[in-house]
Amino acid sequence: MPTSAEADTTTLIRPARPEDGEALNLLERETWSSLHAVTPPPEPGQPFFDERHPVGDLLVAELDGEVVGYVRVARPTPLEVNAHVLQIQGLVLSERARGRGLGKALMRAAEEEARRRGARRLTLRVLGHNAPARALYTSLGYAVEGILPEEMLLDGEYVDDVLMGRFL
Repeated sequence: MPTSAEADTTTLIRPARPEDGEALNLLERETWSSLHAVTPPPEPGQPFFDERHPVGDLLVAELDGEVVGYVRVARPTPLEVNAHVLQIQGLVLSERARGRGLGKALMRAAEEEARRRGARRLTLRVLGHNAPARALYTSLGYAVEGILPEEMLLDGEYVDDVLMGRFL
C-alpha cells in the first residue's frame, strides 16, 4: 500500500519481481561499503537473483516508482528444526532514500512477511562497527544475542559479528 513520505513523493514496499534484478544489482554496487558488506560488490551484468537468493525472499522499497532499497528475509538454515526462524540477510537503502523512515518501514514489512511465513523469531547479523544499523535494529526491539569478537577482517581492521534477534 503506497504511503506518502513527503507531500511530493510516494513510497511503496512490495514483493520483489524478477525484472527488479538489474535495478537491485545497480543498487548493490552503488551502496557497497565495508561498513556493512563482507563480500565484494556484484559485477555489472551478474544476476542478482539465483538459487541461493530467490526473488521470493526480497521485499523492495520504491520511491516515486524507482527501486531504492530492499530487505532479504530468508531461512538461516535448511534444517526443519529451525524452520520457525527467519533471518534478515540484507537491508540496503540508496542515499536518496535515507532519512525518510524507509529502513524502519522495510524492517516492519520484513516482520510482517516473517509472520505470514509462520516464523516465531526473526534474527540478523550486523557488523559491530555499523552503529547506524545497530541503532535502527535496537529501536525496533532487536536485542544482541551474541557477539563473535573480531570475526571479520575488513580494510585491515578486525570487526565483531553481532547477532541480534527478536520474537515476533
